[in-house]
Amino acid sequence: MPGLLIETLQGNRADQIPLWLMRQAGRYLPEYRALRADKGGFLDLVYDSEAAAEITIQPIRRFGFDGAILFSDILIVPHAMGQNLEFLAGEGPRLSPKLLDTPLKGLEAVPEHLEAIYRTVARVKALLGPETPYFGTTLLGFAGSPWTVATYMVAGEGSRDQHDTRAMAYRDPAAFQGIIDAIVAVTVEYLAGQIEAGAEAVQLFDSWAGSLAPKEFERWVIAPNAAIVASVKARFPDVPIIGFPKGAGEKLAAYVRETGVDAVGVDETIDPEWAARELPAGLPVQGNLDPLLLLAGGDALDAAAEHILKTFAGRPHVFNLGHGIGQFTPIAHVERLIQKIRGWRG
Repeated sequence: MPGLLIETLQGNRADQIPLWLMRQAGRYLPEYRALRADKGGFLDLVYDSEAAAEITIQPIRRFGFDGAILFSDILIVPHAMGQNLEFLAGEGPRLSPKLLDTPLKGLEAVPEHLEAIYRTVARVKALLGPETPYFGTTLLGFAGSPWTVATYMVAGEGSRDQHDTRAMAYRDPAAFQGIIDAIVAVTVEYLAGQIEAGAEAVQLFDSWAGSLAPKEFERWVIAPNAAIVASVKARFPDVPIIGFPKGAGEKLAAYVRETGVDAVGVDETIDPEWAARELPAGLPVQGNLDPLLLLAGGDALDAAAEHILKTFAGRPHVFNLGHGIGQFTPIAHVERLIQKIRGWRG
């Protein structure tokens, strides 16, 4: 029997609002920190399917969220495409060689990196099975969208304005198109592998979509995501796809129309009243509490959550944050939010 989250992503409204949080499996949880201290670095955890499955389940066990988001990282795709990947303490991820200096054809694919993720999905699926107390929880897979993944592949690391990648796309659009096309092809197979292993819905994270001008947004965000959605839907027509182009602003409506996603994540910079008015009627919307409000807590948290709930009451709505939960977020604040959402009847 489908759970509340999957029903909502399929376009059905219910009195109760499904809830999950981006980055809910992570550093704010003491059980995660304990496991990481025992197992080693971040990438070691991602490729340890038993540990990654345990981390995926930790927030479900503690909070009873309606969705279990796979514990992994968007940079698994470039790692599988042949770039070296490491996570440096206090500095974030590093990819080498940079595609700013090295042609894409110089990379040698390592598909076994993806196989480890599929094993994690299968393990989590078993932990959410009909004989478990978590049956009905939707298993969410994910991948990074091509633009965001490309920004890391080109520059070798994250940046505030994606300067190097934006400049390359202007300077040599044909070469950059080749990078995007390669990411699209791997991402389609990666999402298909996750679905075959047990993922019931998938999300495309485009964390840096907001850095692009409108025409570039059309070419490097909308077009590649539309290609991924069409290919995945051709193989798995009943699996919902959530698009999350963070920072898209007023371009969000075009993104929804042109990519064909089943649901859209709304970040905290978007006025929910604008989203409720401008997005297609009946489209499931996910979001959009500011993660800093969850960190702050108190009456402001309650008021903002209630405003979001009221504003999206006329359509299928998945309550979530506008981006990932912060690592210093108090557990008590998460519990307070859950109580608010669970007590709401739209």
